[in-house]
Amino acid sequence: MFNEIPRQRPITPLLDQIDVPADLRELDETQLPQLAEELRAFLLYTVGQTGGHFGAGLGVVELTIALHYLYDTPSDRLVWDVGHQTYPHKILTGRRERMASMRQLDGLAGFPKRGESPFDTFGVGHSSTSISAALGMAIAAQHEGQGRKVAAVIGDGAMTAGMAFEALTHAAHCGTDMLVILNDNQMSISHNRGGLNTYFSKIWASRAYNNLRSGSKKVLSKIPPAWDFAKRIEEHMKGFVAPATLFEELGFNYVGPIDGHDLPNLVHTIRNMRALKGPLLLHIITQKGKGFAPAESDPVGYHALTKLEPGKLDPTKAVDVVTVKKGPPHQKGPKYQDVFGSWLCDMAEREPRLIAITPAMGEGSGMVEFSQRFADRYYDVAIAEQHAVTLAAGMACDGLKPVVAIYSTFLQRAYDQLIHDVALQNLDVLFAIDRAGLVGEDGPTHAGAFDLSFLRCIPNMLLMAPSDENETRQLLYTGFMHNGPAAVRYPRGSGPNVAIAAEMTALPIGKGVVRREGKQIAILNFGTLLPTALAAAEKLNASVVDMRFVKPLDHALLDAMAQRHQLLVTLEENTVEGGAGSAVAEYFIARGSDIALLQLGLPDTFIDHGTHAQQLAQCGLDIGGVETAIRKRLVQLGLSSPVAPVRSEVAP
Repeated sequence: MFNEIPRQRPITPLLDQIDVPADLRELDETQLPQLAEELRAFLLYTVGQTGGHFGAGLGVVELTIALHYLYDTPSDRLVWDVGHQTYPHKILTGRRERMASMRQLDGLAGFPKRGESPFDTFGVGHSSTSISAALGMAIAAQHEGQGRKVAAVIGDGAMTAGMAFEALTHAAHCGTDMLVILNDNQMSISHNRGGLNTYFSKIWASRAYNNLRSGSKKVLSKIPPAWDFAKRIEEHMKGFVAPATLFEELGFNYVGPIDGHDLPNLVHTIRNMRALKGPLLLHIITQKGKGFAPAESDPVGYHALTKLEPGKLDPTKAVDVVTVKKGPPHQKGPKYQDVFGSWLCDMAEREPRLIAITPAMGEGSGMVEFSQRFADRYYDVAIAEQHAVTLAAGMACDGLKPVVAIYSTFLQRAYDQLIHDVALQNLDVLFAIDRAGLVGEDGPTHAGAFDLSFLRCIPNMLLMAPSDENETRQLLYTGFMHNGPAAVRYPRGSGPNVAIAAEMTALPIGKGVVRREGKQIAILNFGTLLPTALAAAEKLNASVVDMRFVKPLDHALLDAMAQRHQLLVTLEENTVEGGAGSAVAEYFIARGSDIALLQLGLPDTFIDHGTHAQQLAQCGLDIGGVETAIRKRLVQLGLSSPVAPVRSEVAP
């Protein structure tokens, strides 16, 4: 048990012998528990150096070892769900020496990534995809006549999504050979533990039992009453010690639950199950943060870590340590998620019809206080984005005012419901879209790069992009008071520390505001890149407009800017294709205007992980990048490049 994170690289004699899983399989089975301890210590050390997902990886150390020990990876396919838990997998699959680059620019990704390693059989980041992908691989192996094995690892949280059960049902229908491992680290499905269920699990996983089961089925199926009786006896036995009925009814041979940290028993059980045919489900119980006491007691708080703060080394210890520091570094302003959470509570006090809905993102969306103060108006629907949106639609049909708090990247999963169930019926649903734009170290799987594009094409939708904390609060209120579907998108992280007015005021729909008056160039900003726009404008003597609304656009303000300037520049942290800049271009094209327009935003590619600042620089959306792009366009247009600013005025 660790209470502190190793400050220096721990001594790992067994782990040092392993570069790829083939080396692992050379170890004697009795050495595996020692390897687990070394792997856990090394994981603590590396995450302490780089930051990243933490608790989930500690919980699957034994499982990761067992799977790579028993399966011929990468020939056998191992599919991880979500990917938070794959750091031990990366360490054992040839990437140990690169762990110091985790989630850094040009370094290892924080999730499985096919281009990074052949051992990463499926790229993930969103939950509940593993069973579908693994089934596809198992069917491919069957069609190709290959004998390779396929295993999927899915958590109890990810199992709450409908997609997982769709895949389970199809897998049972196909009867394809595959193993699904349900990693239950919250005990949300079963609390059954102890000697009795472990004993029966060994029996159910054994080849002798399954041969007897198959033989008995052939014989007793010819005598229906006898077969029905035998089947009921088996179901009652399993139901006595395990939640087998559901999975058995779906068509899986269920084994478990077993202790996922009991490595010898885990190896014994998986070895037996690997030899069986058909769809199999192994239910294991693990502890998130296993082996690190603070994470065991606070699995939510230690889901991920930032880097360790520099500290003094302890010369009295063989392995110097420093206590982990939780939470983000000092921010210059409140987090946008907390701005939303504060508004939500304030609005709920004023409006009893307000209902808050989240698909398992309550903490990340800043809803903890609301869930405590307004428990009867808070609905966490688990990982079920589609259900969350249609649930809100149903509530709105009968007079409630639902607010759906959802990450931009996860709203993509509920696009049909957004169109068909909310917008088509013009229902009063407010979408608070968190993590809009680039998200830094979490990379492309979690980036909110497309929401402006896929939302603005939907009829009846009011779409807003605030530039700071106060505007976020006021536009949330504006959207809530609006009659019809509305969306406010805001980024991960903190704002520029703008004073937030306690009073909530509905802003005029579709009206922007001029933040700086200049000449020749007007920068039309959509969202939180406003400080970048203002800084670049100082160097270019450009006007800056905070557009606020992507749909509807402020046509009068656009016309005024076009009349007074020779170049309009749109700026957004969304893909250029179909984004806010495209909306501006469409407006002028429809009018037959020949105004020069430069659209700046995210390029037509997926942006790899790095810091948020590095990502913006890579996309040319930092101050220097914006200035350079504008000067380049001026040269293309044959216009003189601006010099010193003439005046700088901020409109009220």
